[in-house]
Amino acid sequence: MMTEKEYVKKTSLEHRKKYAQFFTPVQISDFMASWVLDGKEGYQSILEPAIGLGVFSRSMLKINHDIRVVGYDIDESIFNYATGNFANSRLNVTINLENYLTSSWSDKYDGIICNPPYLKFHDYDNAKFVPLVNNKLKTHLNGFTNIYTLFLLKSIYQLKDGGRMAYIIPSEFLNSDYGVEVKRALLQSGVLKHIIIVDFTQCAFDDALTTACILLCHKDKRTDCVTFSNIQDVANLSTCFADNTAYNYRELNPEVKWKRYYEETNSSKYNHLIPFSTFAKVSRGIATGANNYFTFKASKIDEYNLPEECFRRCICHSTDVRNQVLTEDDFDEIANEDKTVYLFNGCSDDNNAQVRSYINLGEANGINEKYLTASRNPWYALENREPSPIWVSVFNRNGLRFVRNKANVYNLTTFHCVYNISEIDTDILFAYLVTDLAKEIFLDNSRQYGNGLVKFEPNDLNKGNVVDLRLLTEEEKDFTRRASEKLQYCESVNNQIIRLLDDFFRDRYSSNHVDLPHYVSVLQAIAAIKQSATDKKKITAASKCKQLNIFNL
Repeated sequence: MMTEKEYVKKTSLEHRKKYAQFFTPVQISDFMASWVLDGKEGYQSILEPAIGLGVFSRSMLKINHDIRVVGYDIDESIFNYATGNFANSRLNVTINLENYLTSSWSDKYDGIICNPPYLKFHDYDNAKFVPLVNNKLKTHLNGFTNIYTLFLLKSIYQLKDGGRMAYIIPSEFLNSDYGVEVKRALLQSGVLKHIIIVDFTQCAFDDALTTACILLCHKDKRTDCVTFSNIQDVANLSTCFADNTAYNYRELNPEVKWKRYYEETNSSKYNHLIPFSTFAKVSRGIATGANNYFTFKASKIDEYNLPEECFRRCICHSTDVRNQVLTEDDFDEIANEDKTVYLFNGCSDDNNAQVRSYINLGEANGINEKYLTASRNPWYALENREPSPIWVSVFNRNGLRFVRNKANVYNLTTFHCVYNISEIDTDILFAYLVTDLAKEIFLDNSRQYGNGLVKFEPNDLNKGNVVDLRLLTEEEKDFTRRASEKLQYCESVNNQIIRLLDDFFRDRYSSNHVDLPHYVSVLQAIAAIKQSATDKKKITAASKCKQLNIFNL
């Protein structure tokens, strides 16, 4: 018999990623099989929409030898191995080399169990399969929908009355924009009974950077409540039925992130919270469509002898930004290190021989035919927008990273852009954003992956909560503005200022009472560390902070 471990050793990672082959641990498979069968001897037909090597079938057949399993898979290689696994047994397992989504929708099953493929919208034929599911189920799934949710919704449709279903899928849909319609369909079906969240610091699958949830469904025509459980380890799966939180169907809102139903929110501790979109608009950084072609360092510009007016100054790698604030001097220092900090954007004189030669080089290499470039006119002209005054990291493990862009340069998608659209001063907005308080509240609206990795899409931030900065008095605004302006010292001094701002905002929006003179005096003490320094490298702030003992003033 070909086991999952043997298959992983034998098969390249490239092949497994192509078919989204991430195998379910036996301990989880046994748990899910037990739920589906639940001692029901009358169950005859079981569906495995993505059978792989048949780990679920093996788990179920340990419980009941008389069931009939029907499985699907599109990878001929794994199909042959799986067929061989069951060829010499007397067990009733039928495996079809066929795409489950295009297979019969009319067949119904007593039980369904699945670990479906995880493929983002650009990795499968979403233009074909999303409309297929929408037409069959009268849903309104959008083009960004991950394929695993299509499997889920079709399986619910194929579940017999009284039947049970168990799906292990990424928890992403619970807190993503495309997941809104999926959650709506789940609630309308009435079959959802239990959602088990695997702790976000772990991965249920050793080779997949995503977090898992297990959906337990029962078509029993009862729509009373949905239970949520968090488990710290798969070894604790059996405890999920005892330690949980239940919500009535009417309490569950598909349009919000469901983290609020299984995690304590940070925002509940504070008053006067409003959407971040009140103050700012977050959008993606510039996407070139071909970074190797469009990004330049100084030496590459010299190599091609291109004129200066063809380029925009741009941060292309987040690691090049070392400080909380990016100044003109900081950018010049990065550029002088021959880092990639320029974007080719054509120029007004496209007939310049060197410019035309570089454009021709791009066309010879098919750069003009790539997904993004093919939609631009001319193809080498990048997005026409202003640099954003604040940047924010996309992926992180240590909390959101905000950067004040005082160099007024562009950024690629390594950062999101934050454009201030309110009457609140940008420096005041930045003073709040760099605090741990802001990061904690934003975390309520994040997407969390395996091993503590957190991701924010622009709308996650736009819809996230922030404190209402409009409630600050003029004196409080002046304090935060001055603190923000001083965030250009060395790291140790910046950390002191950020801690001070964090304490201030926590006091201001939890108790509504702030001893402002205290905060002003502490800020003055920090500022006294280095009043006139122009060379940050020479600041010995750490020792001076210790001498001043500023937080005991």
